[in-house]
Amino acid sequence: MAKSILIIGGARSGKSYFAQELALKSSQFVLFVATAEDRDEEMRQRIEEHRKARPGEWITLEAPTHVGRRILEKAGMAKTVVLDCITLLVNNIFLEFSERAGGEIDAASIEKEVMAEIDELVRCIEQVEAGFIIVTNEVGLGLVPANKMGRLYRDVLGRANQVLASHADEVYLMVAGMPLLIKPARTL
Repeated sequence: MAKSILIIGGARSGKSYFAQELALKSSQFVLFVATAEDRDEEMRQRIEEHRKARPGEWITLEAPTHVGRRILEKAGMAKTVVLDCITLLVNNIFLEFSERAGGEIDAASIEKEVMAEIDELVRCIEQVEAGFIIVTNEVGLGLVPANKMGRLYRDVLGRANQVLASHADEVYLMVAGMPLLIKPARTL
């Protein structure tokens, strides 16, 4: 199994840029997995900006959910898989679940669904012969969300991040564009 890296940080902290820089250093055979969905014009523009920033020779897989399964189908000769990002993956699952349930949210069921997705991704990482670079947001450093849905989202994403960090070989915390290695801890 190749090395897996988790990059976590706040919004606009440089996570995606750092992930791309690591991928560029690793190999030319990169599978880029995008979880964003263009549900509105502003998001379409963000997606287009990200597309333009990626090297043209990278293969892009758009996978808003069932990421592990989709990567297994498309990994092929990829030496590096960049998954950007877990934050939107969890959001997509919340939206999909909410639409199926008619707007009602059952906290236990949605957490079970998100964790099943994360477990599927972990199994995929263990099976694919490529290095993984996974991007996610740290949403637990700010204010407690004012509503139940916001708190549930923060809690579920936090648990997903913990699982991914526990399985990663390296974890970087991005702060103001600066990567801080937090796993394995640097020794003096």
